[in-house]
Amino acid sequence: MAIEQLTMPQLGESVTEGTISKWLVSPGDKVNKYDPVAEVITDKVSAEIPSSFAGVIRELIANEGETLPVGAPICTIEVEGEVAAPSSEAKPADEAPKETSKAEDNAKPPAPKKAGRANNGRYSPAVLRLAQEHGIDLEQVEGTGLGGRVTRKDLLKLIESGQIPKAGSAPAAEQAAPKAEPRAEQPTPAAATVQTAGAAAQTAPPKPAPPTIEAGAGDIEIPVTPVRKAIAANMLRSKHEAPHAWTMVEVDVTDLVAYRDAIKDEFKRREGFNLTYFAFFVKAVAQALKEFPQLNSVWAGDKIIQRKDINISIAVATDDALFVPVIKHADEKTIKGIAREIAELAAKTRAGQLRPEDMQGGTFTVNNTGAFGSVQSMGIINYPQAAILQVETIVKRPVVKNGMIAIRDMVNLCLSLDHRVLDGLICGRFLARVKAILENMNKDNTPIY
Repeated sequence: MAIEQLTMPQLGESVTEGTISKWLVSPGDKVNKYDPVAEVITDKVSAEIPSSFAGVIRELIANEGETLPVGAPICTIEVEGEVAAPSSEAKPADEAPKETSKAEDNAKPPAPKKAGRANNGRYSPAVLRLAQEHGIDLEQVEGTGLGGRVTRKDLLKLIESGQIPKAGSAPAAEQAAPKAEPRAEQPTPAAATVQTAGAAAQTAPPKPAPPTIEAGAGDIEIPVTPVRKAIAANMLRSKHEAPHAWTMVEVDVTDLVAYRDAIKDEFKRREGFNLTYFAFFVKAVAQALKEFPQLNSVWAGDKIIQRKDINISIAVATDDALFVPVIKHADEKTIKGIAREIAELAAKTRAGQLRPEDMQGGTFTVNNTGAFGSVQSMGIINYPQAAILQVETIVKRPVVKNGMIAIRDMVNLCLSLDHRVLDGLICGRFLARVKAILENMNKDNTPIY
């Protein structure tokens, strides 16, 4: 039987790694093709990994709780119905090249190790983007990932230390190697100041250790779950990489509220699900994004990518986590269609039944913070999107209308934006357009179907 590897899949756009939360199989178990073998958590989704082969589990390479980059092997399977190559009969196929490499290495003098070579020139999109933004020579970075792979955490550590290896400078190992004309006594300025990650760790002042916080009497210690770790990492990344700005408008939705309240009961009897206010807001945002596509963009290092499809991510909270499923092609859907998808995605999220495809492709996020009674908030952008809109709770307030004080249904719309991609002018125009659409939603000009 041949030995095949299962690898960490990419469970969402911009996802570069995943955490094995639970193994569903053990060595020796027989699996069929598409049988689930493990539960994996990323910053966007919790999902099961199906087997790509029928056979017997040979080895679990990754441990529960371990985070691996996309494409890294997680387990091996003895595949049924296939004959292994002769060289692999005595040992697994993936071990034979290692023995050959060692024999060849012993037959020739050792060469200085060059950091980053374990990647064979292949790096994740997140690593390439960070390296490009900060001018990091990846060939000089010593990776700490599986098999020596350079990870995003390796680069963030270098950036924080300020010791960034630039192209053209020699790695520490090569600087220490004997040369025909040694110049150790008179190092060039670049060689004296630019160091690799390993050298930086030795010379840079140690970072202060985080304070040790002890639980007191009666305190409850709550373990940080993989989902919470993934959320924390994604939020931290968004705040570190995207310069956030914030703006807000207030909207008079009195006519919209009257329209929805008048038809909600009949709609529920006919369709079997609720017609929420949120569906109207998502529809208005999708329409405005068609007119202001700049907000439907992502930052991509040396360019800004303006997405063609309008896929609205909606934040759905559970008791201990936050997920962001996606309404695909929201601009092409009716209010009824949007309301149906909101209901279905929310139900799947709370039942733990979201699939990877439910989380992929989002281009703009709308968050229904009003469901919790919030009247003003500043959301953290759902990286790598360019903006997130918080829809606050609808409240009755006295306002001046036509020179008179009237009680109106008012709502605040709060927009957080990535200032690398967007400026206040275009965002102000976008919000003004969303406001105009919402204030003109009523029974006369807003079809539900």
